[in-house]
Amino acid sequence: MKFDIVNSIPEAPTLGRREFFVTSIVGTGLYAAAVSPIAAQTAITTDAKGLTVGEVQIPVSDGQIPAYRAMPEKGKKFPVVLVIHEIFGVHEWIQDVCRRFAKEGYMAIAPALYARQGDVHHIPDPRTLNTQIFSKIPDTQSMSDLDATVEWASKNHGNTKRLSITGFCWGGRIVWLYAAHNQKVKAGAAWYGRLMVTPNSPKNEVQPTTPLDHVKEIKTPVIGFYGGLDKGITVDSVTRMQQALKDQKSKSEIILYPNADHGFFADYRPSYNAAAAKDAWPKLLAWFKKYGAA
Repeated sequence: MKFDIVNSIPEAPTLGRREFFVTSIVGTGLYAAAVSPIAAQTAITTDAKGLTVGEVQIPVSDGQIPAYRAMPEKGKKFPVVLVIHEIFGVHEWIQDVCRRFAKEGYMAIAPALYARQGDVHHIPDPRTLNTQIFSKIPDTQSMSDLDATVEWASKNHGNTKRLSITGFCWGGRIVWLYAAHNQKVKAGAAWYGRLMVTPNSPKNEVQPTTPLDHVKEIKTPVIGFYGGLDKGITVDSVTRMQQALKDQKSKSEIILYPNADHGFFADYRPSYNAAAAKDAWPKLLAWFKKYGAA
């Protein structure tokens, strides 16, 4: 295993605490305080043998944000997959997902898109996480930070002509939006991300649209994985998105697992559904390969 923290980047402006609360994810790779009780008996652990893993710093418009990067130890240019975190941050499970992709030959990068809004790892309440941190992250900022991450990858062993994106929960919504924003993305996979406005997830000034608003703009083939028991992202919203994609003759599609709940792929949480997760992961890999991202 090769471990590195990359510092060979252009010097960033000196910024105060008001601008960047999170400057490193080193030491925060375990689990956020707000996650559901960890079901350690089901957690999958992916080793770093044969991989280069560790923290990198991504130059962005107003400074730099930390990210976790995993890629094969041998080779020069790897297909790039952006891994978008849940509201719980770039914790150990997100890092493990990156290593899973690296074992498949990808450079996987999970940028901390909450870096300016605050450290999420010590907030114990998911609702507080959402209202104080994630509802305040402008979509324009997320899109710009992901553009910067792609640019960094292109200069650091990444083949961004084979670019994909995946994300979970809050990150699942970002997958749909980034697919509309950057049509150079070859393929996407959205895991139970919000699709439309709901009473619990209204629009706001910095997050003014939903994936359903962008269906006409989404040219990138996105596969969505959703749970039929999800109380926050209803079957009705999934059905409406499916119909909208069908009306546009989109290559994108959504798979609904009737017996799965929200967070069913997160094998460290009680909501983990092994049958759905084990069915979805190879479908994702096949999807990326089919559309030239692998």
